[in-house]
Amino acid sequence: MNALVIDAFEFCRTNSTREGVTPVAEMERLARDCADPSGSITWKAEGGTSKQGYPQMRLAVAGTVQLNCQRCLTPFAYEIDSSTLLMLGADDATADEIEEVIDDETVDVIVGTRSMNLMDLIEDEALLALPQAPKHDVCPDTALLDSLRGEKKSPFDALKALKK
Repeated sequence: MNALVIDAFEFCRTNSTREGVTPVAEMERLARDCADPSGSITWKAEGGTSKQGYPQMRLAVAGTVQLNCQRCLTPFAYEIDSSTLLMLGADDATADEIEEVIDDETVDVIVGTRSMNLMDLIEDEALLALPQAPKHDVCPDTALLDSLRGEKKSPFDALKALKK
């Protein structure tokens, strides 16, 4: 994956914006969770400052990835469409302090750096948007599942057959 290194604090201070499209195949961790590495992720990062004066970054990712259904074990297309707000602290202590001040579970506070790989954050957001147990709304071919759900034969039926 091509690194896109930014000074996170300068990015936020200058209200910078970056956007692009990255193939799933270039995102190693995301590609490992997919049935195949086809597709791409459209992303956007916008820097800014919160009402309290903390540096913040909004990340948005969208795209279609191929996941394996946990029910029928066949691949299916899954739409990712996620956005998150990150606030940046200079170190762990500052990040903890920011979390206490904002007291908002919907905002993630991370430690920012002067050489942060933006693509790692984008890939993290795409990974977090994936379902824990991906599955079709309605599986297309349930013959295999139905055969497994069929009437279970009792082990005593075999003994009954021997008795006759």
